[in-house]
Amino acid sequence: MSSPSGSPAVRPTRVQLLVTCLVDHFSPDTAEAVVRVLEREGVEVVVPEDQTCCGQPACNAGARADAVAMAKHTIAVLERDPSPVVIPSGSCTDMLVHQAPALLAGEPEWAERARTVAARTYEFTQFVVDVLGVTDLPCTASGTLAYHACCHGLRGVGIDAQPRRLLEHVSGARVVPLPEHDTCCGFGGLFAIKMPDISGAMLERKCRQIAAAGADTIVVTDVSCAMHMQGGLDRQAQAVRVRHIADILAGGTA
Repeated sequence: MSSPSGSPAVRPTRVQLLVTCLVDHFSPDTAEAVVRVLEREGVEVVVPEDQTCCGQPACNAGARADAVAMAKHTIAVLERDPSPVVIPSGSCTDMLVHQAPALLAGEPEWAERARTVAARTYEFTQFVVDVLGVTDLPCTASGTLAYHACCHGLRGVGIDAQPRRLLEHVSGARVVPLPEHDTCCGFGGLFAIKMPDISGAMLERKCRQIAAAGADTIVVTDVSCAMHMQGGLDRQAQAVRVRHIADILAGGTA
């Protein structure tokens, strides 16, 4: 599944970066990696200073009024610039592409504004592969990589082939399959807080599959899943790192 209107006819030379809350607070290096990758491809990256949470957690929690307010603010911020919107998160991409238009469906003016922004919003790997038409980035890593498909990216936005194609071309690294790569790690936003026992059991299963893969690094498209899995692996003393794909594609050491 691509963005509703598909890829633009002309290769963009400028994008807006919606950093996302978790990247901003816990993994700012990932945002810088996104910028490096896009700038190497000749794309100018601008970061709207007054961006806030897109409303995804509130939407996930059923706090509709809060989700609507944050979605409207995000749309108002992003519609000031006609450039495509790039997001290093499948969860927040799904929020802007699918959930915000649904939340605002009863307000015709806002619904149209939401659809307009959604039509030019892309998850990071989706933008690189589907819009820029690039799969072979000039990046180098070492060791063994395995890909875990994050739920919102896979099931909400249809992201799967894009990150795999990019990882296939990482120089110096070997990519191995991760058993049950498309099974949830147990994070699920507020799910991990509301149902910690079930979330913990899912994480234990994911950590067993990671051990079976024999990879040095697990690659994901959402920092939320990376933090959840890294916590489980650290508690098990597994010497495996979980990294956002932008950190790999920017050329850092895996």
